[in-house]
Amino acid sequence: MTDSLNKPLDLAALDKLTGGAFTVSTSADRTARLRDWLAGQPTLEQVHAVFDEMSHRDKGAAKVLREKLDELRRSKDQDALIVEWAAKGEALRDALHINLVDAMGWQRDAAKAGAPLSREPLAGLKTALAERVKAIEDLQHQTQVQREAAVLLAQRIEVLSTKPWQDALAQREALQADLDRWVDQAQALAADAQWPSVDAKFASALQTSTQQVQAVWTAFGEALTLTEAAAADAAAPLPAVPAWSDQIRVARGEVLTQTAAPAKATKPAAAGVDATRKVKPMADKTVVDQKRLELAMQAEALFKPVTAVKPVKVKEPKVDNAAPVQDAAVVEATQSAAVDAPAAIKVVAPQIVATTVTEVSEAIVEIALESTVPEAAPAQKSAIAKADDVVRVPTVGGRKMQETLRNLREQWKKIDKEAAPNPALWKRFDAACNRAHEVVDAWLKEARAQTAAHKAQRLALIEEVKAWALEHANGPDWKGVARQLHQFAQRWRESGHLSEKMFAELQPVWKAAIHAAHEPLEAMQKASLVRRHALIAEAQALGAAPSLRVDAVKALQQRWQEEAHAVVLDRKQEQKLWDAFRQPIDEAFARKSSVREQSQAALTPHDKVVLDAAKALESATANGDASAIRAAMQTLEQIARGDVVAGHAALVSVETTAAAPATEVAASEEAPAAEAVPAKPKAAARPVVAVRGDDRPGQKRTEAAPTGRGREGKPGSKFGDKSGFGRDSGREGFAPRGPRLGDAAFRAQRFALESAQDALRRLAAHAHGEVLTQLMHAWEKRDAAQLPAAQAIGSKLSPAQRTQWSQALSAQPQGDAVTPLLRLEVAADLPTPAAQMDARRALQLQMLTRRNDPSPQMTWAADAAQVLGGAFDEAAARRLQAALKVLLKR
Repeated sequence: MTDSLNKPLDLAALDKLTGGAFTVSTSADRTARLRDWLAGQPTLEQVHAVFDEMSHRDKGAAKVLREKLDELRRSKDQDALIVEWAAKGEALRDALHINLVDAMGWQRDAAKAGAPLSREPLAGLKTALAERVKAIEDLQHQTQVQREAAVLLAQRIEVLSTKPWQDALAQREALQADLDRWVDQAQALAADAQWPSVDAKFASALQTSTQQVQAVWTAFGEALTLTEAAAADAAAPLPAVPAWSDQIRVARGEVLTQTAAPAKATKPAAAGVDATRKVKPMADKTVVDQKRLELAMQAEALFKPVTAVKPVKVKEPKVDNAAPVQDAAVVEATQSAAVDAPAAIKVVAPQIVATTVTEVSEAIVEIALESTVPEAAPAQKSAIAKADDVVRVPTVGGRKMQETLRNLREQWKKIDKEAAPNPALWKRFDAACNRAHEVVDAWLKEARAQTAAHKAQRLALIEEVKAWALEHANGPDWKGVARQLHQFAQRWRESGHLSEKMFAELQPVWKAAIHAAHEPLEAMQKASLVRRHALIAEAQALGAAPSLRVDAVKALQQRWQEEAHAVVLDRKQEQKLWDAFRQPIDEAFARKSSVREQSQAALTPHDKVVLDAAKALESATANGDASAIRAAMQTLEQIARGDVVAGHAALVSVETTAAAPATEVAASEEAPAAEAVPAKPKAAARPVVAVRGDDRPGQKRTEAAPTGRGREGKPGSKFGDKSGFGRDSGREGFAPRGPRLGDAAFRAQRFALESAQDALRRLAAHAHGEVLTQLMHAWEKRDAAQLPAAQAIGSKLSPAQRTQWSQALSAQPQGDAVTPLLRLEVAADLPTPAAQMDARRALQLQMLTRRNDPSPQMTWAADAAQVLGGAFDEAAARRLQAALKVLLKR
């Protein structure tokens, strides 16, 4: 019996578990105790049990429990998400080859799914994946750096091919060291653990750069070795590098033949060029022409072709001393560089590196001499002309193109002063700039049109504000006025861009119009401020009054709300005013609440006696004795009504009755009569003033009606005698009320009575189950002596019917129990096993045909005796026990 009282749903146990959250007087204390209990991390089942009970008593305090349950459910869901996304993250982290998009998208997808990335192991996986992604990106960046280094290394070799071969010989070891270092760095990149995850284009680009720079170095070394041999032996062949071969011829004392370059130099200077201008050496002019070519390609890169241009194959002319070689690689580089101007050097350099050192030098010389002999490269000009015919689209916007075009022209002016002009490159650069300037002109026209439209829109808005101010700015809907003015200001901010000069012209006009529209609203707001300050003063006076008038506070709050709805103020200002208005009223209510709590905390002697009686009832409830619980309940109810006001000895007797044997209870009740306060005497019955009989014919004279039950207002009115109107006046038909209890005593009394009633219900259910179990055991043993007593069975079974059951248990098993069990289930309205459904339907049809026979609800005791008279069967015993459980309680 004691175990049944310690169930999780036991109110006393829950109150003890939560630290007295169910017995405190206020909701705030209940919430505080629940928070303290939840800080101890209770189990989910305990929180569920407390929430189910608290949600019926205090929904405000139950909100804390609901939040904790939601938190526990979220934690459970997050644990499942952690397992799922941790598996995905570990697969990405440990994979030999990963895609950067998948690795970076893991964090985004996990956050979108709600996974807690700040918790382990997801936090560690996020860091590990970020580090791996950074390592792969760094590896790709280093690969690009290696490509640029290869281009610069090839350019160093290219420049040496135009200088004396002794300089190239002196720098060969340094170049060899730099080349070896570059190769080692490229191999280290390929051997990195993250290299398999690098994009394939970077791997192929690094491999191509390695092959190209090694090919250039091989050609350079062979040419330099051949030059050394030719310098040492006059019979050795000359190298293919023109600068080095000319130097060796001069060293041998040979006379240089007139080449195309000097012939070109003897021609008259181009128009517009000063003949007396000192021309820099060819090497310097070559470098300047390279810069001009880069600027021209950058200008062309402002547009991109719609379709890719196929490279034009140029037939190479015969190589002789009179005409340098025109390299087709330069033409291809010129066409492809127009697609990407910022990477012009990156496009030209690898293609130049792919040729030999001799071809590189000759190509540069050919570009430098193009201004003097324009007919030397017809194939190149035709290729460029074809490239110009391709349809191109701009790569940047109008403003960006204007800035880029201005910068390119400034750079061209600076570069053009360093060497002789190159008309061919200037024509190419100027054509690209003119094409870009067309886009800039179109953009400027469109910008001017947009500016005009924006100006017209703003002027129309100003006129609209002026017209609206004349019609609507004076109210009476001041909220609508403020909303409309805010919309006007928003529309002005969103009316498009204007130049600084035009905006400076329109802004004063707009401010004058909008300020004129704001003036009526500002005047009304000032008047509203005065009225609200007056309401704040009234609130302070009400708060300072000794007694708080709730009706006056409500009326004042109603006036404040009407004022706030009528005129709108700035949000921050309105909030400050509301706080100033509410503060004195809140302080007054707080004082009133503290006074009430102090008055409630002060216990009267009667409250103390009730509290002691409630504690005695709780003690009896904890012991689980039904008779002691009923006695303690009766004592508590009598004390609460004022029928018995006992002293300390009477309360000790109640507690002893709940815990000690009957002999000790009798001894404890022998307390001195002087310690007991006599019960309050009942009021004497009021004399009958008048009697109204039934004056209908043939009726007897009736008795006097109770006072206070009449329909009129005087002696027999609804509220009794007006002269004696009070708590107990006019209550002759009711039990007299007891003294008024304080809050603490009333709550303790209610809690103790509810706990006691719950305990009695549980004890009754437990006792009923034990009676039925004992009855089934007596049937199994065929022992009438084990049949429960009539008092234990209950009042639903008469002594004659119990005797019938006892005789059935004493006799030998006989008869069939199928039909009696079906009648019992029909009487108890219980379901029948599926195997007996046909028999039950047949029985019900038979009962319909025999209308005069007693119903199963009337013969259930005889049917049970017939079942007990048959042989014992476990299935039949379960069916009989289920039916009697219902029938004995009705």
